[in-house]
Amino acid sequence: MIRRLFARLIPGRPSGEARIYGPEKHPVRRGQLSRGALDVARKLQQAGFRAFIVGGAVRDLMLGIAPKDFDIATDATPEQVKPLFRRAFIIGRRFRLVHVLLGPETVEVSTFRGRQTGDDAADEHGRLLTDNVFGTQAEDAIRRDFTMNALYFDPASESVWDFVGGVADVKARRLRLIGDPVTRFREDPVRMLRAARLAAKLGLAIEAKTAAPIPKLAPLIENVPPARLFDEMEKLLLSGHAVESLKSLRRHGLHHGMLPLLDVILEQPLGQRFIERSLANTDKRVLEGKPVSPGFLFATLLWHEVLASWNAAKGAGDRAIPALFAAMDRVLGQQAQRLAIPRRFEAVIKETWALQPRFEQRSGQRPFRLLEHPRFRAGYDFLRLRAESGEIAAELADWWERFQHASAEERAVMLRPDEERGRRRRSRRRGRRKPAAVALGGPDPASTPER
Repeated sequence: MIRRLFARLIPGRPSGEARIYGPEKHPVRRGQLSRGALDVARKLQQAGFRAFIVGGAVRDLMLGIAPKDFDIATDATPEQVKPLFRRAFIIGRRFRLVHVLLGPETVEVSTFRGRQTGDDAADEHGRLLTDNVFGTQAEDAIRRDFTMNALYFDPASESVWDFVGGVADVKARRLRLIGDPVTRFREDPVRMLRAARLAAKLGLAIEAKTAAPIPKLAPLIENVPPARLFDEMEKLLLSGHAVESLKSLRRHGLHHGMLPLLDVILEQPLGQRFIERSLANTDKRVLEGKPVSPGFLFATLLWHEVLASWNAAKGAGDRAIPALFAAMDRVLGQQAQRLAIPRRFEAVIKETWALQPRFEQRSGQRPFRLLEHPRFRAGYDFLRLRAESGEIAAELADWWERFQHASAEERAVMLRPDEERGRRRRSRRRGRRKPAAVALGGPDPASTPER
């Protein structure tokens, strides 16, 4: 089977033979690698093993992009890799790896994989359940997802090894799946999401044969474990190209079912404006190297469903704050069935939502207490998005913008009208409750017996 697959992928080349590109034929150099990746590869090679930088790092360097991390593939087993390094840990069950810790850097080392076989290798939909069969470098190449992710860089010789035509696809900026697309997408439905994300992030065109079965196979994503689905969605939304990624998802029919409430939200013009602004702001922060909160981002994606549920409960006569918390729990509960949002993010999401009614309280000490809240900045940024999308009046967000930067005297002026109105209301209520004589300490006429 391996021989036939190679014959289809690289016509005319001997089975299992790589095409090796010397340093004069590609732009990748060892000086572009991290120190940790170089040290790990060098130590493995000195111990008699083969070791290559592999995957997304080689792809990005070929495209002129600085990689975020570097992975290594080797013919050494995890048990052979671990003793070579002082701080190394074997992790994973479905896919056993070694994490080598070198200062602040973690280098992931994987053993060349072969194809998993047997009745228990896949579920009824074709999704692979185990992936721990070791194999040759050629077998490792063809079991990877896309051709440009199956390139191997040897730091010692600065050569690129290509078993599946990935170099040509990089030059053509073409995203092509290795093997039969239907089979490969069934093996791992997340590959469909990854195709949409990489195409948007790297500005690639998905090969027609690769893209053709995606709309029909999209329902297979429902079989992906929620935790893994959340990881892939987090990568997509924090890629710095979330706006284009969302367009790519919708173009290929992949947005249905991932965020179950997203379809409903995007059908509402107000919700769509809100989400597009949120994603655009997130992309800008990522590209500028600023920190981004996944919790805040998911809070924006789900807000309009919370808002719809909240408004419906208030319309039925429920009290505002209890109704808001009930809506929050309802929406997050529905979402948890498909997307396992970690609890640490749920806390951020709920606090961001719960702060929104407090921004409407602009008198007394309440604004000062809100300023001291640890989530104030996230809550205010969320409020600003609501104003920019037209959900609420811009005046409220503008008031808070001025108030948080104002001096003590300016804040007193901003608060005084509300305070004076409050004092007048309280004075009128006291006047209605007791006559003036009582207020001055005189007898209460109602308690004085008639003469």
